[in-house]
Parts: sequence; C-alpha cells; structure tokens
Amino acid sequence: QVQLLESGGGLVQVGGSLRLSCAASGGSFSPTYMAWFRQAPGKERAFVSAIRWNGGHTYYTDSVKGRFTISKDNAKRTISLQMNSLKPEDTAVYYCASGLAILSSVAQATSYRKWGQGTQVTVSS
Repeated sequence: QVQLLESGGGLVQVGGSLRLSCAASGGSFSPTYMAWFRQAPGKERAFVSAIRWNGGHTYYTDSVKGRFTISKDNAKRTISLQMNSLKPEDTAVYYCASGLAILSSVAQATSYRKWGQGTQVTVSS
C-alpha cells in the first residue's frame, strides 16, 4: 500500500521561501500525475500544482505561477514544491497527492486516490 509523506512546512515571513517534499513509500507506484493541493481555514481544498510522472509536464494555478516550482525525482519517488515570494494568502495546509488523473482533470482533487497527511505552511506579515 502506497503512502505519501510530506515534509518541509513551517512558519515564514512574507517574501520568504519554503521547500515542501513528498515521498512515496511502499507498494507499486506508477501514477500519471502527482500534485500539490492546499486548504486554508474555512475553505475548500484547492489545486496548487501538478507534474506528470512520466514526462515532467507541469501545471500551476494562476496565483502561484512564477513563484512556485514543482519538481520530481522518479528514482526516489519524490516530488517537491519550491515556494518563493510567499504571501499571507499562501497560508494553508499543503497536501501531496498521487493518482491516475488525466490532463483535463489534473486540477481536480477527485482525480487523486492517494493523499499525504498534510503539512502546515504559515506566512506571517
């Protein structure tokens, strides 16, 4: 059974940077996409970024384009999210997800079957 484990969250000031990582362990692992979602207090879980597992195409929600970079290491079964120029509105619990999404549904949480436990990112002003 595949498990996803995030790390790297924390408290950072406005304009700072954080790097999140997600490692997949156990079982057979061959998703089409892996992704990052986030959920702020009182809000629904929202798409942040995704990466195609074989090929490496990347996708971002508009609000993070130019600030966040998703990357992967297939051999280590990990993805990362480099977050720069952080803003207070980036504050949320960030979740790693993997699944057999297709391109048209890459930003939909229902496309992903495996989820990590989440890691808190807090941007203070």
